[in-house]
Amino acid sequence: MSKKRLSRVIYPGTFDPITNGHLDLIERAADMFDEVIIAVAASPSKNTMFTLDERVQFAQTVTKHLDNVSSKGFSGLLVDFAKQEQANVLIRGLRTTVDFEYEFGLTNMYRRLMPGLESVFLTPAEEHAFISSTIVREVAIHGGDVTNFVPEVVAEALKSKAHI
Repeated sequence: MSKKRLSRVIYPGTFDPITNGHLDLIERAADMFDEVIIAVAASPSKNTMFTLDERVQFAQTVTKHLDNVSSKGFSGLLVDFAKQEQANVLIRGLRTTVDFEYEFGLTNMYRRLMPGLESVFLTPAEEHAFISSTIVREVAIHGGDVTNFVPEVVAEALKSKAHI
């Protein structure tokens, strides 16, 4: 059996906003793979705080120290984006068993839609395990300090958006 080298991977998500937990997984994936593409989903069904362009820009800004990481926005099916980018591996973050059950179902669907597409599950570092974009947005909306949960540029943007 021939071995396939895992060189180009996609880390998909809405990233509204990108958090220190996301960044932890991105940095670790960048150490493991030749190229990591942060695939920022348009997610029209979600009422996002930040536009797609803003979310892509945040991802680019906070990963500029990683020369093998790029950020791209996409809409439509993730498997179509994976085919377009010629990637056959997805990075998925797992914080809880609920995340695992959801991701397990998605993985099976992705395999049906794109045979050969693999998923690699990473768990966040302990200090980031409780962080979610939803919780960060809620804390910001209510005037709380989010500087320990998101990169500085994102904290500043959250502060301005939450007080509009």
